[in-house]
Amino acid sequence: MNHFDTALQELITLALKEDIGNGDHSTMSCIPLDQKGIAILKIKEAGILAGMRVAQQIFMQLEPTSIFTAFKKDGDDMEFGETAFEVTATVHTILKAERLVLNCMQRMSGIATLTKQYTHLLNGFHTRLLDTRKTTPNFRLLEKEAVKIGGGINHRFGLYDMIMLKDNHIDYCGGIIKAIDKASSYSNKLLKPLLIEVETRSLNDVELVCKYAKGKVFRIMLDNFSVPTISQALLMIQGNFETEASGGIHLGNIQAYAATGVDFVSVGGIIHQARSLDLSLKAIFV
Repeated sequence: MNHFDTALQELITLALKEDIGNGDHSTMSCIPLDQKGIAILKIKEAGILAGMRVAQQIFMQLEPTSIFTAFKKDGDDMEFGETAFEVTATVHTILKAERLVLNCMQRMSGIATLTKQYTHLLNGFHTRLLDTRKTTPNFRLLEKEAVKIGGGINHRFGLYDMIMLKDNHIDYCGGIIKAIDKASSYSNKLLKPLLIEVETRSLNDVELVCKYAKGKVFRIMLDNFSVPTISQALLMIQGNFETEASGGIHLGNIQAYAATGVDFVSVGGIIHQARSLDLSLKAIFV
């Protein structure tokens, strides 16, 4: 079992515990324990479908003998009236899973749909789209998975898998080069050294990194730079570092940033500004 599958299993276990507690008393009060049922996931809004893998795992975790039949896959375009999947299981399992499945798939589909709008605008450009750590606590796994489904790229997952020196690190440390030197020394002592990205707030910062940090930093973040200033910075960097534009980037200006040739743009809004899409799980009577 890979890391994603293990983390997904843990997420589902905790989410079901939160929702079910000591029992689904609504279902227990009126449905026989062994009664079988069929339900379908109905699509009620156009967009990009996400969360099919998650939905299947939820049902299988509750009832390993569930029969999950997929009619669409993650990343597919979806239209009103389509059916994403059908599941056969005990009614108790279907009703326990219903809200968690919908919460995950509606949220993930919204993120994937918004991400696709951004990545579509980047077609033909060198620039790629990154997400950020601006995520919902304990739901980052699925929000970042939805970004990938929508065509974006995951930035670092957390504080542990990359060194990113942001403005507060630099200011607390006493300067950008001092922070880079300390971070580089720290990283080199680790069993598995970490990549270092540094945030720059001015062309002067960029000049200092270019002059003193080659071989220590792999990516320069150009934070809240205007499009013309990004172009100036790229001329200074000359391809010696990966580059990332961040801050104030949206659907209306992303192509202007991409036209500079910057390697990446990061947009927190693809997650925290995404709107959940409308889906429903409906019982089928046969």
